[in-house]
Amino acid sequence: MRLCLVTPFSWSQPHDVNEHVAGIAAALRTLGHSVTILASSNRAKELAAGRRALLDGLEAEVVALGPAVPISRRSRIGVPVGARANLELALALGRFDVVHGFEPGLPSLSYLALRDAQALTVATFLSPERLSYPPGRAQRDRLLGRLDALVATSEETAEAAAARFPGHYEVISEGVDADLFRPGRKRRLIVVEWRPTERALVRGVLREIGELPEWELVLLRTKPLAGRPTIPRLLRDRVHVRTARDGTARESLLAEASIFVPAVEGLRRVRLEAAAAGCAIAAPPGAAEQPELFGAEAARLAESSDYRKRKAERACADAREQTFSAVAARLDELYGGLAKRRHAPRGEADPLHDRPWILADLHMHTSWSHDCTVDPADLIMYAEANALGAIAVTDHNALGGALETAELARGLDLVVIPGEEIKTDGQGEVIGLFLREEIPRGLSFEQTVQAIKAQGGLVYLPHPFDRMHSIPAPDTLRRYLADIDVFEVYNARLLFEAYNDEALRFARKYNLTMGAGSDAHVLQGVGTGAVRMRAFEGPEEFMLSLRSVRGRSSTSSP
Repeated sequence: MRLCLVTPFSWSQPHDVNEHVAGIAAALRTLGHSVTILASSNRAKELAAGRRALLDGLEAEVVALGPAVPISRRSRIGVPVGARANLELALALGRFDVVHGFEPGLPSLSYLALRDAQALTVATFLSPERLSYPPGRAQRDRLLGRLDALVATSEETAEAAAARFPGHYEVISEGVDADLFRPGRKRRLIVVEWRPTERALVRGVLREIGELPEWELVLLRTKPLAGRPTIPRLLRDRVHVRTARDGTARESLLAEASIFVPAVEGLRRVRLEAAAAGCAIAAPPGAAEQPELFGAEAARLAESSDYRKRKAERACADAREQTFSAVAARLDELYGGLAKRRHAPRGEADPLHDRPWILADLHMHTSWSHDCTVDPADLIMYAEANALGAIAVTDHNALGGALETAELARGLDLVVIPGEEIKTDGQGEVIGLFLREEIPRGLSFEQTVQAIKAQGGLVYLPHPFDRMHSIPAPDTLRRYLADIDVFEVYNARLLFEAYNDEALRFARKYNLTMGAGSDAHVLQGVGTGAVRMRAFEGPEEFMLSLRSVRGRSSTSSP
């Protein structure tokens, strides 16, 4: 598969998200995938290489699309106008099967890539603190509607992300480089991940190290320089400060450390690296609320070699199950599952090529709907007068109007498809076409679909992204893709044309058979939304005819 991984952080700076992206990209390539990383950068060399890659057809493993804009003193992310244009070009050139964006809850390249990609999309959230964007619910709903899978690197992050972007989350580890991080020759060394805001944790460990004269302590900074810890005078020969912002810089230190004390708000990646390097992890239950417990656990591990060995072996074994190769295998399975959701490609041959073309309006109402006064007899006369060859009568929670219209049209050239627009229990509306019996409202989405299929009907999903009304949730849409026979991509009655554009994008992504209708509630609206298709008889030929259509919109020709 052709995969695109998009990071919000500048590739020219060390960052835990970039390490995650680089690690899984390498592992996915070993599985045979073609992987392109899109990022920003502030290195002139990388920006020049990115411009060449765009000119050469994106044949590069990492493509720098433009400079990063600083939004804090620690991070450089953002999307200048030129970078947005380059992102659009890269997505078009790449013809990717999957676009995978990381931390899209930030105003960044990854957010824009997921919002604008035509391919299947996956979003990964790595931190509960990076969920502030977009601020508006409508924007979040729009992004969520375009995401095909949600991933989080921890249960905590999944819970926080679900509050902003509801849905089912796959929890997949951040991953660790098992070749880089492996146990080395251990010595009496404790490594503490230092945070300037967690002084109680450091004081507790320093207090204990004073009682362990044969042990050394390293306070490890994994973030950009932000102050220096205070070290007691008597411990300065055994306590040192190191800065290591990426895995390569941390590898040798963790390889020889026997004990690792993670910061409460530290990087999960560093803790995972320490475990893979054979460190015993000093993080007892309740330590986040009582930081002094970190020091007590570190002292216990230092004093008992057997306890330390058991803890280190368990941590190492757990880390070995979270390698980048294991993460890539999970993602490979996820990507493959998404690809299977696509409907089978349409055949090039037109099985009904000898049939005449007709205009078909696949969604309208009569006086049997509570919000419409159109008489079935008037509807027939108006449809014929406007050269429609077929209409689907789809009254709200009623089939009587459709059956009456079909009976009145008997013997005429106008084909009437009996249908019903059924209100589900909280998941929008579903239209059943070619129905014989009325289906009650208030059933679940699944039950409604099953009731349509039980009488040989077709499932037609109307105005799926009209957020002015109740619509199916994104995860509901994806769960029942295989059961949707026709996906409405043009509804003439929608207030915002963007909702039709969203439906068209979605249908193209999954190779769905597309439909169009006026959703008319007055005679003048009939035919304002229609599809030009071959004449048909029955549901099977109806589907064959729709699948052969090459274009559709408001009464347009293919």
